[in-house]
Amino acid sequence: MKSIFRLLSITIIAASLSSCGYNSMVEKREAVSREWANVESAYQRRADLVPNLVNTVKGQANFEQQTLTQVIEARAKATSVQVDASKLSEEDVQKFQAAQDELKGSLSRLLITVEQYPDLKANQGFMELQAQLEGTENRINTERNRFNESVNDYNAYIAQFPAVLTAKMFGFTPKGYFHAEAGSEKAPTVKF
Repeated sequence: MKSIFRLLSITIIAASLSSCGYNSMVEKREAVSREWANVESAYQRRADLVPNLVNTVKGQANFEQQTLTQVIEARAKATSVQVDASKLSEEDVQKFQAAQDELKGSLSRLLITVEQYPDLKANQGFMELQAQLEGTENRINTERNRFNESVNDYNAYIAQFPAVLTAKMFGFTPKGYFHAEAGSEKAPTVKF
């Protein structure tokens, strides 16, 4: 009799948990982790291109060492910031984003400085690397957007009733989003 009661109790508990959204929360949390891995992969691609870009620039021009040093240091900092995909708090995402933004800024300064070197701009290797960097920046943007969509889906789901009860009971917490850089709402001015 006790074993039948236990089996019936386990069946009832399992049925009630399956309808409370726990499994959906796990799926959505894993989707956020997958998208975060895609974001990191896109950023890693950019970090892997930086040494090739720096070496091409060094080999083609008597280049400003300070600019190259800034790019190398920013890359080192960007690749040293590690974020645990299971946590992804707003603060962790912002730290990761800040390090990546610093690398992006130093790369932009490098590419602007390159304009002063016509031989370098005409070099096929440099042109290919520049095209690779542009493509990588587009991939990064795409992956960040997909990540934010996944975070939105997860955060909205765990905040809705009755899932919010299960989320609190099992420790499902909101994940952080990527945000635009400060000042990016203003269009840049181009002067010739």
